[in-house]
Amino acid sequence: MRPPRWLWAPAAAAVLLVVVPIAGLVAQVQPAQLWPLLTSPASVDALLLSLRTAAATTVICLLLGTPLALLLARGRWPGQSVLRALVLVPLVLPPVVGGLALLYTFGRRGLIGQHLEAAGISISFSTTAVVLAQTFVAMPFLVLSLEGAVRGLGQRHEEVAATLGASPWRRLTRVTLPLVAPGLMSGCVLAFARALGEFGATLTFAGSAQGRTRTLPLEIYLQRETDPDAAVALALVLVVLATVIVGTVYARTIRPERVA
Repeated sequence: MRPPRWLWAPAAAAVLLVVVPIAGLVAQVQPAQLWPLLTSPASVDALLLSLRTAAATTVICLLLGTPLALLLARGRWPGQSVLRALVLVPLVLPPVVGGLALLYTFGRRGLIGQHLEAAGISISFSTTAVVLAQTFVAMPFLVLSLEGAVRGLGQRHEEVAATLGASPWRRLTRVTLPLVAPGLMSGCVLAFARALGEFGATLTFAGSAQGRTRTLPLEIYLQRETDPDAAVALALVLVVLATVIVGTVYARTIRPERVA
């Protein structure tokens, strides 16, 4: 069924609201200065650190978020809805508040951090803190994506495997996970993208030290004060990366509809 034609007007306004600011950013880029700005030591350090920490964050989200999403989708226990709400809180929490929560938990005088500090382990204002902050804000994206995929799958395939004598582990690894692999991949990509753009929690919990905690969003923020052209060039890099990542996820999402 074709949608009403009047929907095109607000839809076009929504597209313009997103595209025009990006076009304005691109218009500020000077092509001749782009390469020198992007290859400066500070820019390279920030970009490499962002890619490393975002990759580590994605692996942690995959290892921890996958079991959580499976339990939320298949488990039944008291307080499950409360746990789901708590897991999703970072989606709506201001990033600075998330950074403060991490600081008062893993900081040198924090709830857990004071014990770690006594054992000679310091987390705050380190690269580990960057990964922890990114994981805090990115985990819900993987959990939401995978939980939705598992719920949409239903339990018929698992029940058939159970009647054939497959153990719970074999049903999980041979039936469930392969069938929800696209949803799992989308969750990983979204978690990577969210980690790559994280700013507030990272600045609050990890600080801004070049080569150690200063990720690409932090470098853009600092360069804006001293070198606006470099800030625009780095922002363009983030826009390109985000476009590629979101485009990849969207292409995987609509592919089944085209086949149908």
